[in-house]
Amino acid sequence: MNISAIRHRSAGSYCYALDENTVVLNLWTGYDVDKAFAVSEDPFIHELKRQRDWEGVASQMSPLYELENHKVWTIELKPEFKRLQYYFIIESNGERYCVFENKICPESERGRISTEFFKFPWINPSDVIKPPKWVRDTVWYQIMPDRFCRDSDSPESEKFREWGDFSKPGFNDLYGGNLCGITERLPYLKSLGISGIYLTPIFLSNSNHKYNTFDYYTIDPDFGTEDDLITLVESAHKNGIRVMLDAVFNHCGSKFFAWKDVCEKGRDSKYFDWFFINRDDFVKDDFTVADGRFYTFSFWSPMPKLNTNCPAVQNYFTELCLHWAGDFGIDGIRFDVGDEISHTFLRRLSAALKEKNPDIYLLGEIWFDSISWLNGFEYDAVMNYPFPGAVGDFWRDKTMTSRDFMRRLNYCRALYPRQINEVMFNFLDTHDTARVRENCKSDDELLQKLAVLLTMAGTPSLYYGTEIAMRGKHTPYNRSTMPWDEIDGGKYDRFKNKVSELVNLRNEHPCVKRDELKFIFDDEAPRLVRYQKENLTVYLNAEMRSVSVKPDGRILFSNGFDGETLDKNGVLITVR
Repeated sequence: MNISAIRHRSAGSYCYALDENTVVLNLWTGYDVDKAFAVSEDPFIHELKRQRDWEGVASQMSPLYELENHKVWTIELKPEFKRLQYYFIIESNGERYCVFENKICPESERGRISTEFFKFPWINPSDVIKPPKWVRDTVWYQIMPDRFCRDSDSPESEKFREWGDFSKPGFNDLYGGNLCGITERLPYLKSLGISGIYLTPIFLSNSNHKYNTFDYYTIDPDFGTEDDLITLVESAHKNGIRVMLDAVFNHCGSKFFAWKDVCEKGRDSKYFDWFFINRDDFVKDDFTVADGRFYTFSFWSPMPKLNTNCPAVQNYFTELCLHWAGDFGIDGIRFDVGDEISHTFLRRLSAALKEKNPDIYLLGEIWFDSISWLNGFEYDAVMNYPFPGAVGDFWRDKTMTSRDFMRRLNYCRALYPRQINEVMFNFLDTHDTARVRENCKSDDELLQKLAVLLTMAGTPSLYYGTEIAMRGKHTPYNRSTMPWDEIDGGKYDRFKNKVSELVNLRNEHPCVKRDELKFIFDDEAPRLVRYQKENLTVYLNAEMRSVSVKPDGRILFSNGFDGETLDKNGVLITVR
């Protein structure tokens, strides 16, 4: 037996409370394990029964996920007295092993060794992870305000480049997109089926992206005013669309009031502890801080790193977020560089915000396994970067089979508890990546990837322009302006309407939003992806040829299907 493949801890995605009555246990093993059992009971049951030794009841576990090198087994238990003590028994080729917290041993040796059981001490209702329910039903649309839409009443300005002129784009170019322009285009977003807007930073800065914030309380005049933001939020809400702002709390811009004071007064500044300053001679006319004189975002000196361990910094940004949530009525906050912000600050901020609005959605930008931030007291979810990696690799690597694809997706799902998976922020591209169309051979291939995005558990997000297959590699080419004249003229209608069909299919069929998923494989077409979500079936032909497909229900969506054959890069979705 491959003992080294066995994984379990009484924490994280291995052991968690699904609700106030249910504990989920997940056990990772190698493929050589044939059966798995959870042996469990109340930790004090032997005292109740006046027995010397504790004994549990064995319950067979079910296969949950198939990963590249592991099987994941699962079971849901409902402990009568809210407590649970347990261990596992696994079978392989007729041999039985016990899995304890401190060791793994043959079942026959159990009585001769000291054992330590796993334990879930108590299901405290306030400790159960409960993300906002509305997020699961939301389809997001990410907008960079400068590049999305300039409203029709906006005056001409020499500081803005001509809309649509993306010849020789510069990193500092401004195009004049604004909040009123977004409000004007809400009918367009609603027609796509969008129910959430995620805005990149909108507060005062000298850049077009605004990730170097100068004043967190002032809307950048290029984008509008507080009244414009309030109007946008109110109008969005009337159209059934939520609004999420981007919070840049890991670092600030060079003209943030506290940083300016520190640069002027050094250690005499009352804001000195707001930053990580390592030398007295930290003020230099140098774009980088490779010498380590103070810490920044990456090594960029115009973005000094904020000390979110400092109580005064925590006070400032907690009050700021309460202002955003209360006075602007926003529904969510996305935290830029969310892995470098202190846990102490996040716990405090989350508690304050959830007290004011229990339904506010707190999203962290983290690019890797984020279980340390997803305990119910910090972020509700993170940006699910492993997801676009799994999708991109399958269509890039033609040697991968649909089973390989399933295993990559299952890895993403195995990282977190079920209720978190259903609100994870899934996407195919963002302002930080190449546009997904750049990595597709055709619009039809992009449509396949979008079909995956919009039929998986999690809250999906479209980067502005993805619905018209906009292109662009690295920054700034991935941040071009929306071609509204061409959109309004119908140039992109065919593709855009297909995307809208997929979005609305998701909105109309709750099963695609849940985490249950079953893949079906075809040995004759190993790259034909086929999976079921309750009564809905998705077919994606990633073969280099057409394949025969017999629909197992009424056709809800098709692209490249003639009734019998699914073309290369074709999509078919049916419902029974």
